[in-house]
Amino acid sequence: MISYLPEGELFETEENYGYISTVEGLLSAKENGIILEAIAESCTPAHDLTIKLPACRGIIPREDCALGIKEGKTKDIAIISRVGKPIAFKVVDVIDSEDGAEAVLSRVAAQKCCVEEYLEKLLPGDVIGASVTHIEQFGCFVDIGCGISSMIPIDSISVSRISHPSDRFSVGQKIKAVLKSYDGEKFYLSHKELLGTWEENASQFRAGETVRGTVRSVEPYGIFIELAPNLAGLAEPREGVTAGQTASVYIKSVNPEKMKIKLIIVDAYDAEPEKEFEYFITEGRIKKWMYSPDGCPKIIGTVFS
Repeated sequence: MISYLPEGELFETEENYGYISTVEGLLSAKENGIILEAIAESCTPAHDLTIKLPACRGIIPREDCALGIKEGKTKDIAIISRVGKPIAFKVVDVIDSEDGAEAVLSRVAAQKCCVEEYLEKLLPGDVIGASVTHIEQFGCFVDIGCGISSMIPIDSISVSRISHPSDRFSVGQKIKAVLKSYDGEKFYLSHKELLGTWEENASQFRAGETVRGTVRSVEPYGIFIELAPNLAGLAEPREGVTAGQTASVYIKSVNPEKMKIKLIIVDAYDAEPEKEFEYFITEGRIKKWMYSPDGCPKIIGTVFS
């Protein structure tokens, strides 16, 4: 079983259900140190989590609910917010009680294992999977394994500028990210490097074509239209166009030397923007990423070290 995944990705697997469906399965998972998942059913007044297990009642004591709770570095909202959602844990013990068997579980044990055996072994530039947990104006929070949280700042989401991370992501969305650094406590991520260089994106478009894009900003000198998450062009000013609209645009010219695409808006209208996008890199390690074409005076890129 692949253990170090964002919470929710193990829950519906056949192997996970096999372990949580019987007391014998839970004891086997304890013996072998296997990370499992089940739904957090409720949170007690003492902020212990009760876990819905087919085999028996499960309980995660407050201090075992998340890394940092015991030390006061993590707030109790990190516990409360898990109610109704899958949660990762290791089995500490299965005991007999007046109401039958009770499984004592630890999310902290699962998270420590994830950090020590997986996350701390990553190097800058490593591409990893993540799941979007919540979105703020300044960035997107993601689960990078067993509920370990990290953030992608808004300016690292894509080269094409967005007004809010929700323009690009939705809660629950499975994405890729790239590790920038780790300071011993926090993992710092980026995303734009996975969405292709200027040339890779521009190669999908030709002068003379009419295509669809998203209006990202309206300026006095022109209107920026996003053709892809890492590619935007500038259209001539046009009245009645507002940010967030979908636009059909005629591609007037493509200029790699200046990283410019000139557009003419054919029509602009209200429509739900596309949130699907293509990753040009999905695995491995990036040492250096250069967005700008060779010979372009404006240099945009990232060096991972």
